[in-house]
Amino acid sequence: MLKQSLQQKLLQKLSPQQIQFIKLLQVPTVSLDTRIKEELEENPALEDISLANMNEPTEEYPDRDPDEDNFNSEDQNGDADEFNVDDYLQNDDISDYAGNVNNNSDDDEDRKEMPIAIQNSFFENLQQQLDLLALNDRDFLIGQQIIGSLDDDGYLRRPIVSLIDDLAFSQNVIASEEEVEDILRIIQTFDPPGVGARDLQECLLIQLRKKDQDSAIVKEAILVVENYLEEFTRKHYDKLERVLNINSDELKKIIDEILKLNPKPGDSGAVTGKQLHIIPDFHISNNDGILVLTLNAQNAPELRVSRSYQEMFDHYDKAAQKDKKMKEAVQFVKQKLDSAKWFIDAIKQRQQTLLKTMNAIMNYQYTYFLTGDERNLRPMILKDIADKIDMDISTVSRVANSKYVQTEFGTFLLKSFFSEAIQTDSGEEVSNKEVKKILEECIANEDKRKPLADEKLTEILKEKGYTIARRTVAKYREAMNIPVARLRKKL
Repeated sequence: MLKQSLQQKLLQKLSPQQIQFIKLLQVPTVSLDTRIKEELEENPALEDISLANMNEPTEEYPDRDPDEDNFNSEDQNGDADEFNVDDYLQNDDISDYAGNVNNNSDDDEDRKEMPIAIQNSFFENLQQQLDLLALNDRDFLIGQQIIGSLDDDGYLRRPIVSLIDDLAFSQNVIASEEEVEDILRIIQTFDPPGVGARDLQECLLIQLRKKDQDSAIVKEAILVVENYLEEFTRKHYDKLERVLNINSDELKKIIDEILKLNPKPGDSGAVTGKQLHIIPDFHISNNDGILVLTLNAQNAPELRVSRSYQEMFDHYDKAAQKDKKMKEAVQFVKQKLDSAKWFIDAIKQRQQTLLKTMNAIMNYQYTYFLTGDERNLRPMILKDIADKIDMDISTVSRVANSKYVQTEFGTFLLKSFFSEAIQTDSGEEVSNKEVKKILEECIANEDKRKPLADEKLTEILKEKGYTIARRTVAKYREAMNIPVARLRKKL
């Protein structure tokens, strides 16, 4: 049986402008320029003032009336009333928000890029060494196939059988496992030492066998890597001393010899591409005890709505007769104008939100930004800042997760200033950053022959007035990428 009923639902939908603002808010400064260029290419009604001034044509014949060409072209077209966009290319207004940002550096300086040294890649160096060998065509093709199959870290992880199949299909070379192994052993003699290894053990052994074989330390190191690599990586030093029948001083020399080796030979001197440089979104300077916050100039591009498109819209909209094509033209121009205005508003809103959020964070952590001491960080969660600036927590999160601030003691992700509160024995609330700092200092000053276990670190913190569980200490230690006590042990 069918029934009809009325239901009322409350749905919250974001407008296209809100979605655009949210997306722009997440874009870091380093990517904002690319995003703006994309919008400029898509929307001719949007202009960058700096580019417009740079591309402005110079008058080749100053004595000539520039309006003559316009009249001539109109006469030729037989329509003197036709709208001409060239009449409106000058005297455009500069956006009202670009000049409101404090700039502490020149745009040109901000956009300078570090030069990249011209250097052969890792694979090019191997290929050059292969070229110098007196190999027949068949062996040369096998060598090329092996080099091309290496991973970026210099290891050969493809099975020999797979290389044989690749040679048969791509090079029409039928090779045996012994032939490929022979050429691989030759490549394993190339620089950097350890290249062409199939696992860590082989990589270390290749490097050790290139050292002085008359050295007793090198011989013992080879023995350890060949037979006791697992004990070495797990730092079971007592067992190594027993099986090798040596004392701790001798073992320390062997360990030092192994630690000199490169576990990833492919990374040595390889130019893999342009390094990513962090461009801070904010700058905080200390002016005699007064903090001054500025926004990076790249966050405030000089954008404007094209005057020519505005005039074009007015011209077409006021036309006495409107056919179908005229209406389509009006609709197209209006759409582009609206889109340009929305984008400029979104950029402006982004700029205001960034400044508002960072200013609240700076004032909340004022003492920290004056001193740079992490122990002065107050407990702070996203809700604290969201309540201060009367914005949604998700908005603060988007800013904190993708924006950086440059201070006099380093450049930091805003997210790093947020921390949970821990209550001391005296009832005072402190940031867990303070606890992490104490943990870091305890581990840095520990006796590396007897590193502090998590239980002992928990006791030390309790003595200092921080009563937290051992599992919490372990969580903080892991968050700081500090290994367990056994792996911190040194001889």
